[in-house]
Amino acid sequence: MKVSKAQAAEHRAGIVDAAARLYREKGLEGVGVAEITRDAGLTHGGLYRHFESKDALAREACLRAFEWTITPLDGLEQDAHASSMEKLQAMVDSYLSTSHRDHPGEGCPAAALATDAARAGPEMSQVFAQGVERNIQRFMRVLEGGPAQKRAQTIALLSSMVGALALARATAAGNPALSEEILRTLREQLVAGARAAG
Repeated sequence: MKVSKAQAAEHRAGIVDAAARLYREKGLEGVGVAEITRDAGLTHGGLYRHFESKDALAREACLRAFEWTITPLDGLEQDAHASSMEKLQAMVDSYLSTSHRDHPGEGCPAAALATDAARAGPEMSQVFAQGVERNIQRFMRVLEGGPAQKRAQTIALLSSMVGALALARATAAGNPALSEEILRTLREQLVAGARAAG
């Protein structure tokens, strides 16, 4: 049966969305084409009508994954009355939450896929770098100061949060108390450090 252009675009978007979520949950090598297309409600062969290869899908899914949101931050960005420190606190609390730790498929791809992206070759590295830069630009809006200072603070903050979230995920099943301690400690330390720097 012939599929309309609108249906084809919808199928393609469904595949990308499913891949973006599943890759963050299981890693780039932890999920196959059949699982992605099944999750999107399509057949295995449908993928190659939309993508030249699984790698092409992975790159597009990675870009889509970087469209994730930190809900409290998104609301606070529009709030003219919220202070920079309130916005920072909301961002850190949401990023380093047990909910974000426990639902990688809905969260930041940097914490879920950094190691995979590093191993996937230069094309994926370039896509991943675009996504990381997007996060840096977005998070910079929360901080005060000159552009160079804000960028340096954002890179340090984002790197700390990504590392803490990765460690919290890696220890959650084996030592839940340690996992919670990592999240709690970084939530406290990052905001305290920003206050001291400000």
